[in-house]
This record gives sequence, C-alpha cells and structure tokens, in this order.
Amino acid sequence: MGSLILCHNRKADHAYEITRIHRKIYTIEELCYYLCNNLYLIDYTIMNEQLCNWLAEELGLEQLAERLIDILARRGSIENFVLAILTESRIYAETEMIRIQNVLERLRNQKDIERQKYKGDNLLESGEMEEAIMVYRSILQGERDETVDKTFYGRIYAGMGAAYGRLFLYQEAANMYDRAYHICEDDVLLKPYLYASSRYMSMEEYHILITNNEKLADINAQMHIEQKEVEQNVHIEPSRALLEKWKKQYRRSHI
Repeated sequence: MGSLILCHNRKADHAYEITRIHRKIYTIEELCYYLCNNLYLIDYTIMNEQLCNWLAEELGLEQLAERLIDILARRGSIENFVLAILTESRIYAETEMIRIQNVLERLRNQKDIERQKYKGDNLLESGEMEEAIMVYRSILQGERDETVDKTFYGRIYAGMGAAYGRLFLYQEAANMYDRAYHICEDDVLLKPYLYASSRYMSMEEYHILITNNEKLADINAQMHIEQKEVEQNVHIEPSRALLEKWKKQYRRSHI
C-alpha cells in the first residue's frame, strides 16, 4: 500500500456493501483502499451498475459514475474499471498507480483460484507469512478446480512450506514440502524439505531419513558442500557489502 492522499471529505449516508465479504464502505478512500488490497479478488460485487449509482448519488461523483457505466456498456475489462476509479479519485501517487496497473495486467487472464494463489504469493514475498498461510489454506479447503495444471496444488503446498519455514515452524514446513514434492515430483523441493527436516528432527531420525533414500542422501551431501564453501568464503575474505550487513545487524540488535 502506497501513500494515500486525502482528496475527498464526503461520506455516504448509505453504505455500499461488498457482498462477497459483507463489508460496508462509506467513502471513496475506503473504496480505493479495498480495491488496492484486493486486486486479486475483484469481481461482479465491485464491477457493476449499483456501484456506479452509489458513487453518483451518495458521493456526488457523477462524472466518474458516467465513465464507469460507459466501461460496463462496452463490456470493458476489470483493469479499466478499477484504474478509472483510482485515477479520477486522485488518491494515489504515480508510482503506486504503475504498480497497480502491472498487477492488474498480470491478473487479466487468470482464473479466480490463480488470483488467490497470486495473492498468497505476494503476501509471502512481502513477509506476511500468517496471512499467506490463510490464503493458501483457503484454496486447499475450497472446491478443487480440475482445470488448473496438476502441479498447481503442489505449488500451494510449497508456498505454505516456505511460509512455515520463515516462521520457524520446521515440522509443518517439512510436511508441506513433502506433499508438494509428491504432487510436483520436482527435485528442487527436496532441498528445503531436507533443511526443514534437519531443523526439527533428532540426529538419529534425520540420519535414518537420508540413509533410506539415495536421492536424499545425495542432496544432503551437496548441502554440506555448499555450507562449507560459504563458511570458508566468509572466513577468508568477507566482502565489504557483507561487513556492512553485519554492522547493521549488530546495531539493530543493540538498539
């Protein structure tokens, strides 16, 4: 969410209800806030004539309402509908508008379930792990979509594995990566699975895990080689950037 500039002071006497989430909004700022935080889920509960009438009658935004009705009449895209609201409301800075437009373009041809995954992925990337897990879980608990690629649900489990791992819930992370691997059959998933397993298993349990599977044993050996290389490089000649990183971490830990 970028900088929000308060441009309007009118509040509706009668709220517009977004039926999908049973949420009521009273101002153009609230509408824009909802749009920007739910670009992945915008549907007919927003893109309709009722919203246009509400903007005109309750907020006095007749010109905006006419433009939106024209987009509906021409069967315009959700992207154009949303950008029309955000542009004419003059709430967001240009850089934020560019970001929003890029997201909308990417979502243009995606299915609803793919948009939900995209939302979860973005939450994960921005460090909102609990929220990402909730989105991923809602997809897995919902009705299964047989039209998506067979690895789609595997990638959902992988996303949950990453989120749990960043929360230091390593057993949950390992379980998710294991399920992801059995769906996707992608060896790339075995490394985070092994790492998470090593963080919660006893040494004996972990030893049994890797000795009973040749592929896991090979990946474990490669992980040890990579770890030693990193340790040697850091010990011999830390880069200036790494030194600066350590200084910043030290300062933060002593504030």
